Amino acid sequence: MNSDTISHIVKGLKNKYKECDPFELCKSLNIIIGMVPMGTHDGSCKGFFISRGRKKMITINSELQPALQRIIAAHELGHAALHGDTFGISAFHDFMVFDAVDHREYEANVFAAELLLEDEDVLLRLNDDISFFQAAAELRVPPELLDFKFRILKRKGYQVIDPPLMATGSFLKSIDMDALCSEELP
Repeated sequence: MNSDTISHIVKGLKNKYKECDPFELCKSLNIIIGMVPMGTHDGSCKGFFISRGRKKMITINSELQPALQRIIAAHELGHAALHGDTFGISAFHDFMVFDAVDHREYEANVFAAELLLEDEDVLLRLNDDISFFQAAAELRVPPELLDFKFRILKRKGYQVIDPPLMATGSFLKSIDMDALCSEELP
């Protein structure tokens, strides 16, 4: 599935439910969200999605900072929206949520970036002539998620700079959650 298709799916969900918060979208879509302590050590599970029949459930590590829980919820909602009918009871154990190796993980990352980051907000930051990392901090997302949004914007035809990084699967292990969570999310 390409990023144009994913962007279209996200836009359809936002328009239909007048919502961009992943937790509220899950409620609207009758996706159950469970918060379960799964540890904070390296290798802890951050979240996963399962479906069985018509029942869909996202489980999120309750020990994560709220800002990261929101990102994990958006990523897992991506699995539910994009892959929910194809995997039965299989689960996505997101030890490395932003791993670009698996195409399903890549697609869920594109979904999360498109859901959480409005084109206008990202472009406004770029026009403010701030660095890529400052833009990520102002948007309260990891730079790697902003990298995914940049890829989407390029596919939409926007002229954006090449990010100074390429998102990898291991960035969540060393993410500075204090910096990410320094302000309340909208």
